[in-house]
Amino acid sequence: MKTRADLIIHNASIYTIDEDFSTVESLVVDRGKIIAAGDAAELSAKYKAREVFDAEGHYIYPGFYDAHCHFPGYGTGKLQRADLTGTRSFGEVLERVAAHASAGISEWVEGRGWDQNDWEVKEFPGREALDSLFPDRPVMLIRIDGHAALVNSEAMRRADITAETAVTGGEIILENGIPTGILIDNAMELVRKHIPENDPQLLRAALLLAQKDCFAVGLTSVTDAGTDVSLIRLMDEMHRSGALKMKINAMLNPGDPEYMDFMAAGVFKTERLHVNSVKLYADGALGSRGACLLEPYSDAAGKYGFIIYPESYYREVIGLAYKHGYQVNTHAIGDSANRFMLDLYAGYLGGPNDRRWRIEHAQCVHEDDFDKFGRYNIIPSIQSTHATSDMYWAGERIGPDRIRGAYAFKRLLDQNGWLPNGTDFPIEEISPLLTFYAAVARKDLAGYPPGGFQPENALSREEALRSITTWAAKGSFEENEKGMLAPGMAADMVILDKDLMTADADEIPGINVLYTFVNGELVYAR
Repeated sequence: MKTRADLIIHNASIYTIDEDFSTVESLVVDRGKIIAAGDAAELSAKYKAREVFDAEGHYIYPGFYDAHCHFPGYGTGKLQRADLTGTRSFGEVLERVAAHASAGISEWVEGRGWDQNDWEVKEFPGREALDSLFPDRPVMLIRIDGHAALVNSEAMRRADITAETAVTGGEIILENGIPTGILIDNAMELVRKHIPENDPQLLRAALLLAQKDCFAVGLTSVTDAGTDVSLIRLMDEMHRSGALKMKINAMLNPGDPEYMDFMAAGVFKTERLHVNSVKLYADGALGSRGACLLEPYSDAAGKYGFIIYPESYYREVIGLAYKHGYQVNTHAIGDSANRFMLDLYAGYLGGPNDRRWRIEHAQCVHEDDFDKFGRYNIIPSIQSTHATSDMYWAGERIGPDRIRGAYAFKRLLDQNGWLPNGTDFPIEEISPLLTFYAAVARKDLAGYPPGGFQPENALSREEALRSITTWAAKGSFEENEKGMLAPGMAADMVILDKDLMTADADEIPGINVLYTFVNGELVYAR
């Protein structure tokens, strides 16, 4: 008698992403988990399923896992902010903002995604044009990296920002002694705290919108890089109701007054929600010159960037995390910020360990600091599309010597033998196929540069695929439940129309997601 199951998938090339990187023809799923994987004829003879899915010869992988993104922020941004990504001038920014503001979504006019490095005039804009368009409505337009913003005079008035306003871990840019409207890192919070909180109904809609777009690109799990406790409770509620199916690992936001009590209660774990880490920021971003460097910026004499908080702040949060068994995951871009956090971690970790504390981004690392990742088992959490987004101007920012230690993903991989990879969406595009492409090709979508940007730091296709599946899961202590298609693992799967392992490199960005499954449930069909 055949064993009953919920689902058999056959007629496929299935990459299990197990230790041997083996492939099989068929999977058997029951109660959301894989119970068998192997030869199609053998499994058909042994199992009888309620549903049989013919993959029509296509290619199946574990559901993709974005190891660093901003999942709720992606959804809320789409619902209430002007999309300023891809703008080629400040004039185009103003056009999009004016069109968005005319909808009257709220009194505050918000936007995100501008990048002055993409403009002919590669300088920060000023507030004058915004003042003319919006003399009475407050405006906040966040740069693509989330570490700088342009605000108008009304926004600064409400935040009581003047030329004399002091800020630690950030900067209010002045020109002739007057604020230009550009705020860097912590200075942004002076305005942001005056923007009304999102209501729960909008947050629910935002989570569902983000989920829909994630499923469409093959993402079944995400790590959200900085989440308030109230939002964690909302996601848990929506998981329990069945409305939210996306699997989420949420890093606690230490700026939330509730985070200490939540952490003290221990690691939070359900089938679809996992909270076992805290997110810190060491510095800002290269694009806005807030990343903290050991030597001045090559294109801005006397500017070093800055560490955002006093050392005592980091020690307080890290000490609590160490005590309660939480991971510490810290945004660090500049070589000074990376050294600061690596040395701070080392003081707590002491040597080899399995706490999996992470450096998020690890973009610019000094030659003397690479080995600290391996010596203390500190995990570099990378976003391979950052390299291909920044490559046009990063060399100007940090010069020819430091650029060799920047976006050095292969060198970082070699430290521990594995690393998690993500997109940082909405800062970058949401698709993990673009993450894979940037990791292996080190090129933009136009094929530039022909030989790849610093190709010695490209990942192999197997390494790149592991980085967005099983290594991404391992980065959150989830490798025993997802990221691999083997008995006992969650039946999270994505079916593509071409093979990531054999397709021409320039074909990869155009590969289509045909189907996405979460716990054996079909959640997306093209």
